[in-house]
Amino acid sequence: MTGSATGVGAATALALARRGYDVLINYSRSEREARESEAACREAGADTLLVCGDIADDGACRAMAEAAMGRWKRIDALVNNAGITSFAGSANWDALDAATFQRILDVNVIGMFQMVRACVAHLKAAKGSIVNVSSIAGALGIGSSVAYIASKGAVNSLTLHLARALAPEIRVNAVCPGMITTRWFVDGIGEENFQKLKAQYEQSTPLGRACTAEDVAESVLWLVEGARTVTGELILLDSGTHLGRAPSAVQAAR
Repeated sequence: MTGSATGVGAATALALARRGYDVLINYSRSEREARESEAACREAGADTLLVCGDIADDGACRAMAEAAMGRWKRIDALVNNAGITSFAGSANWDALDAATFQRILDVNVIGMFQMVRACVAHLKAAKGSIVNVSSIAGALGIGSSVAYIASKGAVNSLTLHLARALAPEIRVNAVCPGMITTRWFVDGIGEENFQKLKAQYEQSTPLGRACTAEDVAESVLWLVEGARTVTGELILLDSGTHLGRAPSAVQAAR
C-alpha cells in the first residue's frame, strides 16, 4: 500500500498485517516512521517490504509492483493511500500557485492511476481488490484547498470508472473520511486551530465524533477482505457530516 509510514497508512498496514496479509510499506519522506510501521507489521506476523518511492513517478509505481511480485508472486490488494495537500483556503486566492496545484494532482490523482496500472494484471489474476483513500472533500466540495478538493473529486470519479472497467475480476471502492485526528491535519493547521475545529466538528455532526486512523483502517480492511458484492462505492466516514447540522429537539417539534 502507498503512503503507509504514518496516520491512516500505518494503521491500515498494521490492520492488514494482523489479519494475515504480507504488506509492502511505501513512503516518500518519512523513513523513520516507515521503519516503525514496518516493525509493527512484522511483530504482528507479516512479511514486509519497505520501499521508498514517489507515486507521481511512474517508474517508482512499476518498481513497487515488481518488488511485490518478486517477493510474494501475487498481489491481492492495492490500497492507494498516499496523498498531499496545501492548506490554502479560498479566502486568499493567491495562496495556491499553479505548480502546487499540479503537484497535488500529480500525487493524488495521477499517482493513484499509475499504481493501478502497475498492479492491474496481477490483481486480475488474484481476483483482488483496490481501495482508494479519498475524502469528503471530493463529495462535499469542502477541504484544505481547492486543489485538494478537485483532486479528491477526481479520485471519486476515477473509482467509479475503475469499478466498471475492472469488473468482474477486481472490486474497486473508496473510503472518504471527514475530519480525521492524525498528525497530518495537526501539522497542517496547528494544534490550537485543530482543537477548535475538532470541537466544532463534534458538536455539529450527528454522531458527534471525528474520524481516527483506526476507523479508516477498519473500513479499508472490510473492503479488502469482505464486501464481496460491493464495488463502485464511495463510503463516507464522516459521522454524518453530509447530512448537515442536526435540528434541535425544539426545532424538530415545530
